[in-house]
Amino acid sequence: MPNSEHIVSSFDRDLEGIQAKIMRMGGLVEVAIAQSSTALETSDLDLAMAVRKADKAIDALEEEVNEEAARIIALRQPIASDLRTVLSIFRVSANLERIGDYAKNIAKRSQAVIELPAVPGDTASLKRMARQVELMLKDALDAYIQKDVDLAEDVRQRDLEVDQMYSALFREYLTHMMEDPRHITTCMHLHFMAKNIERMGDHVTSVAEQVIYLVTGEMPDEDRPKEDKTPYVQEA
Repeated sequence: MPNSEHIVSSFDRDLEGIQAKIMRMGGLVEVAIAQSSTALETSDLDLAMAVRKADKAIDALEEEVNEEAARIIALRQPIASDLRTVLSIFRVSANLERIGDYAKNIAKRSQAVIELPAVPGDTASLKRMARQVELMLKDALDAYIQKDVDLAEDVRQRDLEVDQMYSALFREYLTHMMEDPRHITTCMHLHFMAKNIERMGDHVTSVAEQVIYLVTGEMPDEDRPKEDKTPYVQEA
């Protein structure tokens, strides 16, 4: 019969390998968030295209992570906290992949917005909002690796700031459209981009909640604070 210590060490090595890929995936997503907003702010079409192409690497990593996590469940049959760890891997990778999709959407719309009449100041506002989400993601990933519930809860609470930024931008876009119909198309694109960033914040918050689940065995009881009162908009 296999030595139990050997089985445990093999399981730990498997988890370390998968979590290394999760962190690599997270790093690529952080870059995608930063570059997609920079492409818009600087009217860099090449950078926008690079973000769209780089999304394939994020998708490929998600497939690898899910395949390896499924193999662990089949071969190791983990129980209790070990099973929670494997389940959290599926959920974290899914959230990261979705954030990457939103960054790709922003890059795609950037290519359209660059050709349209500019709306003063709003690309800088989107950049600040994206930076907030990028920092939240970094902290959420740190919390995941360190199993830091306090840091995860801090990330969870900071999503309110992202929602407030989105609500303010939504009102600004409406004002621009009413004041000058020539800005309608640009503002519609910018609104979708702002909504994409707001949804990124939600997925980052979901990563933080997985940390709390991983450590405590329970999802947070309280609904996280939400500021966004605008109609729900989703883009594939």
